[in-house]
Amino acid sequence: MLILIWEISDRIISVGIRSMDSSELIHINNRNMFYASDIRNSKTWIEDVVKKLNDNVYITIDLDVFDPSIMPSTGTPEPGGLDWYEVIDLLEAVSKKRNIAGFDVVELCPSKNPAPDFLAAKLVYKLLSTKFHL
Repeated sequence: MLILIWEISDRIISVGIRSMDSSELIHINNRNMFYASDIRNSKTWIEDVVKKLNDNVYITIDLDVFDPSIMPSTGTPEPGGLDWYEVIDLLEAVSKKRNIAGFDVVELCPSKNPAPDFLAAKLVYKLLSTKFHL
């Protein structure tokens, strides 16, 4: 899941959701949820996400937002995730319209395959490049 949080508030936007535990349902605000299955069929999902954000945004990227075909090294490799370009397009759109105040990348479960580790490192590089226009 990719979560965008702005300022120090309880407003959270969740992007790329494919499943959740039933105990989480009581805490869900469906207006701020962008399910992967809905993203597939939407041409405006990135604009819709950005519109919900305030000026200052904190981004946390749980690497299981990616489809396991490109990111199998997570604790929960759930089928149907986002691809590299969908995530990068979202991050670039957020960077153009909002201030990225900070970010983190979590849930890497390293394996003998170095490709997922490289994907995580490249993602951090892309975020920094986008933020600081490198």
